[in-house]
Amino acid sequence: MADHKPDLSHDVVSDFLRAERFKPADLWAIVKVHIEDSQTASIIVDDSVQDKRYSFFIDLVKKQYSGNEHGTVKGIGLVNFVHSTGNDGDFWPIDYRIYHPDTDGKTKNDHFEEMFMRLVTHKQLKARRTLFDSWYASITNLKLIHRNGWTFFTTLKSNRLVSVDRDTGYQHLATLIFDEKTLVSGLLVKLKEVPFMVKLFKIVAQNGDIDWVQWLRRICKPICG
Repeated sequence: MADHKPDLSHDVVSDFLRAERFKPADLWAIVKVHIEDSQTASIIVDDSVQDKRYSFFIDLVKKQYSGNEHGTVKGIGLVNFVHSTGNDGDFWPIDYRIYHPDTDGKTKNDHFEEMFMRLVTHKQLKARRTLFDSWYASITNLKLIHRNGWTFFTTLKSNRLVSVDRDTGYQHLATLIFDEKTLVSGLLVKLKEVPFMVKLFKIVAQNGDIDWVQWLRRICKPICG
């Protein structure tokens, strides 16, 4: 007996898009049964742009930066949360928001905060680790993650101010001195306006580019100052 194949013609898809509104909750309902969740799993945060450079009649299209294009394009911006165990091919989108501040007035960090709290209050995953780039490494976001008992890994911009000692005060990341030991094990520092310590790593690529990666472990003790 021949396998039954659904009718996925152009007209069927178009009719579905006109009649239905696919919400983040619908996405979660579909993917949650496929997720291999554990305490060692991670939530990856990133944004993407659906390229619509040839479109002139889609309300959500706006000019914005695209990492794929390394420049500005016309498209629909998305902020995405992706669940992963770290294994090859194991990446499941679990939440998203459309980035269109002209409609709702929300920044990407507003969407981040909203989706993170949905993780805590609704999805109740075993995963307690999140990874994101410097765009989402705001003081507000770092405090929010810390306050809810999660661990984060993120990059930082070189102009962020950190302190390695109360007596020496704050300095730019780019002025920190790493020796052979701290290049391997990291340096315990305090970010300005962040009331807890983080482990900072300096990663130097073969072409000389430098990334500053910070790691918050739950054993890091809050400090004042």
